[in-house]
Amino acid sequence: MTITPPSPVPVPSLIPTLPGSAYTDPEVFRREQERIFESLWFCAVRSADLAAPGAFRTVRIGRESVLVTRSRTGALRAFLNVCRHRGARLCTEESGQVRRNLQCPYHAWTYDLDGKLVAAPNLVKMPDVDRVAYGLIPVRLREWLGYAWLCLAEDPPSFEEQVMGAAVERLGDAASIERYRTEGLALGRRISYDVRANWKLIVENFMECYHCATIHPELTDVLPEFAEGFAAQYYVGHGAEFAEEARGFTVDGSEGFGRLPEVSDDQDRRYYAITVKPQVFINLVPDHVIVHRMFPLAVDRTVVECDWLYAPEVVASGADVSKSVELFHRVNAQDFEACERTQPGMDSRAYRAGGVLVPSEHHIGAFHQWVTARLGDDA
Repeated sequence: MTITPPSPVPVPSLIPTLPGSAYTDPEVFRREQERIFESLWFCAVRSADLAAPGAFRTVRIGRESVLVTRSRTGALRAFLNVCRHRGARLCTEESGQVRRNLQCPYHAWTYDLDGKLVAAPNLVKMPDVDRVAYGLIPVRLREWLGYAWLCLAEDPPSFEEQVMGAAVERLGDAASIERYRTEGLALGRRISYDVRANWKLIVENFMECYHCATIHPELTDVLPEFAEGFAAQYYVGHGAEFAEEARGFTVDGSEGFGRLPEVSDDQDRRYYAITVKPQVFINLVPDHVIVHRMFPLAVDRTVVECDWLYAPEVVASGADVSKSVELFHRVNAQDFEACERTQPGMDSRAYRAGGVLVPSEHHIGAFHQWVTARLGDDA
């Protein structure tokens, strides 16, 4: 008897996405705040923004306000931005500078830059009060690539696996990103975008280039392979090559600045993109680095802070960085407009069961699986 092997099962071209409610339901967003943003490492501030002792910045992580300060010893410290007395917000400004201490504007409880309670009205009459125990609640902090990464979890995940591992997974090794020496670069420009869209739409948009030929003419002029729909993150270790006629990563293809000193020959004239879940995008080109940090504020609102970083001598010289800034500023504006155009559709009955992904978007499917796994039984 002849046995005929079964025909191979065809792999479908389209795979389903998350349902529309994942982008519009406030309860889903609350669980994401708790199980993603308040449980994982979160890139909060650029270390150099807090240059001197007493400098501080407040950031929103999930549902918490967090205060980051530069201590008298020069170390960065982070605390929940809540006075231990009656729960008032300690610092109400986004950033500032104090001389020695942080004082609550409600009842004047005062803390040093290491979080210890140092003064309060009538405190000397309460000798039983433990000034360390009633100090500010600390938040774990790590520095990498020139940024302070914070984690609210009592038992944080491995920084090496969650954060640094994302660069290794994308580039193939840690050395490939270390060569850019991002921690030593200078801030050339910062632009903040207030995007009326769910944070996941922004992540998904950054991860794929199926849309690039449609909405990014300036980018595909410099990186022509993006017109074919395959994003930089589709292949491990691959960097999109500059167009032959492009002399730099600029809005008109004109020359940029000298290659960063340790960038290797095989990284020259190439663009690399890295997504560090849940809220960071890193863009590497030979003469500068672009870092996006997302701050999800509501189910349909996300603030994105974008930094353009250059060699210190470029910034110190007053060089005109506008052409390189303008290229990715246009990409950002085009992307965020697309996300805002998509957000209303997430609430339509047409998207109740979700949409579909084409094969070049397979890594978005992996992102959806990651989100679903983080939310667990409540997904």
